[in-house]
Amino acid sequence: MRSKIAIVVLSCLMVGAALARAEEPKQDKPAGQPSAAEMEAFQKSMTPGEQHKRMARMVGDWTFTNKMWMAPGQPPAESGGTMHAEALMGGRYIEHHWSGNFMGMPFEGRGTEGYDNVTKQYRSTWIDNMGTGIMTQTGTCDDGGKKCTYTGTMADPMTGKDTTTRSVITWVDNDTFTNEMYGNDPSGKEMKMMEITAKRKK
Repeated sequence: MRSKIAIVVLSCLMVGAALARAEEPKQDKPAGQPSAAEMEAFQKSMTPGEQHKRMARMVGDWTFTNKMWMAPGQPPAESGGTMHAEALMGGRYIEHHWSGNFMGMPFEGRGTEGYDNVTKQYRSTWIDNMGTGIMTQTGTCDDGGKKCTYTGTMADPMTGKDTTTRSVITWVDNDTFTNEMYGNDPSGKEMKMMEITAKRKK
């Protein structure tokens, strides 16, 4: 008899403890600490993917020819030079250095390319010794990355006002790509301003 009573008492105590635990407020994560979902999102944002692998085809040494149109209907000024590109920070970015001549003057330019896992956009920056500004563009790619279109704004040195820019990069093959750049003519109509054809050094 006593054993039955003991079993009943023990069972009541266990049920009571379970109910007490159920009524306890859930402990929140420590203040300032990210949740597991937040940590997973952060990890994804920093991990290079397929887009970064495609960007890596620019790595190496190249020669290029350049055509530049100063006004609609006029013949282009032609020049050329070399380009060297390398991957940075585990392939997350590509930095490319261009050197050559432009209208009889030495030319040097540097650009960076990246793909932002958060915004799902390609991003680029450009600086050169023909100005003091920094051009930034965002873009998307089609056809498995063979054709990429970037848009942005830059300050027009002739007017001092911002003007829209558009660049279309087309990969002919892994050893050849073109970069067509568009801006606005004096009337505000888009015109082709430059075309670069780059070929990988063998």
